[in-house]
Amino acid sequence: MRPRRSAASLRYNKFMKRICITPFVQGTGGMASFRLKFEQGLKKRGIDVTYDLSANADAVLVIAGTRFLPSLNRARQRGIRIVQRLDGVNWVQRVRWTGPRYHVRAEYGNFMLSLIRARFADRVIYQSQFIRKWWEDWYGVAKAPASVIINGVDLNVYSPEGTNERPADMYRMLLLEGSLAGGLNAGLFHGVAVAEKLAEKYPIEVIVAGKVDEATQRSLQSKVPVKFLGTVAREQIPQLARSSHMMYCAEVNPPCPNSVIEALACGLPVIGFDSGSLKELVTEEAGCVVSYGTNPWKLETPNISALAASAGEVLEKQDQFRGSARKRAEDNFGLDQMVDSYLKVLLED
Repeated sequence: MRPRRSAASLRYNKFMKRICITPFVQGTGGMASFRLKFEQGLKKRGIDVTYDLSANADAVLVIAGTRFLPSLNRARQRGIRIVQRLDGVNWVQRVRWTGPRYHVRAEYGNFMLSLIRARFADRVIYQSQFIRKWWEDWYGVAKAPASVIINGVDLNVYSPEGTNERPADMYRMLLLEGSLAGGLNAGLFHGVAVAEKLAEKYPIEVIVAGKVDEATQRSLQSKVPVKFLGTVAREQIPQLARSSHMMYCAEVNPPCPNSVIEALACGLPVIGFDSGSLKELVTEEAGCVVSYGTNPWKLETPNISALAASAGEVLEKQDQFRGSARKRAEDNFGLDQMVDSYLKVLLED
């Protein structure tokens, strides 16, 4: 049966709007994933999409930042509304050595994002309350009106329904991140430490999906089986989530991790430490989030034992937690809900 369109969808379709999305990002990361999902929602509503800042459009959505500032400024001068969607601030390079390339790119990225926010954006969308507070603490309150819109997923694609390869003789903990390489690998070591603590009571293995450099893999001496899948195609994620018993959120201070929302939509409970936006996404019925115990902003070792103790209940009550995880996604993280919220900011006064 065809899903019924919302009233907002019908209203926008009536006026045949066009949205310019910039930059045109591709790949498997969060920005590319958002662009694809958002375009899917726009096309469903009969809204045209362009990536050309010189084209006629009703609004421009800047996904984080763009280097095409003169074109962005000309669009603004033509009266086109500029909406900036902001993720978190790059910060790990200020705490530990991440290499010169990453450090320079991260600091340049912060400069460009803050410049667009201060001088070009007519509206700002933060992906979580945590991100909003972070930006306002570090760079001050934006002059432009601001909103918080949590990410969403296609609940038909990311679903508990479908094939899975969940093992029956042991528990499987999934780590799903774009990159856990180099200076970003702290959460990987924390996750494996949680699994090792759980292994004192439960047979468990760790599956890592995402970029992990060879040096990190070699340095990881684990008492539990750890399998590195590398970067996986987006189409593989639902089955991968259904084939696991729980997901560990490996990012420290996560701004608004798509991987967590995708896992919940697939009925996969999520565990992690209370840093970043994780508690905004994961309720106690859908997983477990415990106090970090130390200072996450210094990448200190968190309270491994506390999380392992709470995660045991997730393993023992799989049906209960899996059902609650899916319900959490259905109630809060549907793609239609996200797209309609964005369209209100992009197109309404």
